[in-house]
Amino acid sequence: MPALGRIRHANGAPCWVSLIVHDLDAARAFYADVMGWDFVASTLGGNFSVAMAHDRPVAGIGCCSPAASPPAVWTPYFAVDDADETADRVRERGATLAVGPVKLAEGRAAIAADRDGAVFGIWEGMALAWSVGRGSAPARLDLQTRHAFEAAIFYAGIFDWAQPPGGCTVDYAEDHVRVKLEGRTVATLRGGGIETAADPRIRPRWIVDFRVEDSARAAAAAFDAGGESSLVPALDDPSKDAFIIRDPYGALFTVSGP
Repeated sequence: MPALGRIRHANGAPCWVSLIVHDLDAARAFYADVMGWDFVASTLGGNFSVAMAHDRPVAGIGCCSPAASPPAVWTPYFAVDDADETADRVRERGATLAVGPVKLAEGRAAIAADRDGAVFGIWEGMALAWSVGRGSAPARLDLQTRHAFEAAIFYAGIFDWAQPPGGCTVDYAEDHVRVKLEGRTVATLRGGGIETAADPRIRPRWIVDFRVEDSARAAAAAFDAGGESSLVPALDDPSKDAFIIRDPYGALFTVSGP
C-alpha cells in the first residue's frame, strides 16, 4: 500500500474533498468503474476510504447509516488553524453550521453551507498531502454562486484570505475571483448560480472537477453504472469539453481532460 504523507496546509487553503453515502461498498464500486480509483483505509476508521489514482490520494468516501445520512454532496474542505473560531465566523456571517466542530482521528472538522447554500467543510489538523492548482493536481475547485464578489468577501472573512504572508490571496477579475496560494490558483469563484433553480446543476454549489485521461469514457462508464452525465464546456477552457456526472446517490461532480 502506498504511504500516505500528511502535512499541515496553509490556513484557508483547500486541503481535501470528500463524499458521504449510505453504502460505502457500492460507492467504491461505482467510482472504481467510472474513475479507475483504487481505495485504501484511512485513519478515520473502517467507514472511510481514501481514493487513490496513480498512487496519489484523490478524495475520501465515507458512509453513515441511512437514517443519519445527509444528501450526498461532494464537499471541499479548507484548512483552518482553529475550528471553533472559524465556526463562530461562519455563524456571525449568516451562514449555516450543519455539523461540528467534532473530533475526527487526529483533527477536528465541521460542515457548513454558505449564505447561498453551497456546502463546504473546515478541517483543523494535519491532512493528506493533497493539492489543487498544480499542473498534475487531481482536482480543481470552482464555486458556482449568486454573486462572485460578495462570495469572495464572505469566504475571505472566514478564512483570512487576502491577509498574507503565508496564506491565500484573492485576485478580482472582470466576472470571477481567483483564490491563489503561492502564485497558483486553488479555487475560482464564479457568478450565475440560481438558488431557486429546479436543476441542481445550476444552483449555488462548490464544483469538484476531477481530472481524467478520457472524460467521455468516464461519462459513458457513469451511465453504465447507474449514474447520469451531461456535456458542458470546461470551466477553465470553454473550447474543451467536460461532463457533469450525477452518481447513483445524487452527488454531482465534473470530469475534464488533463
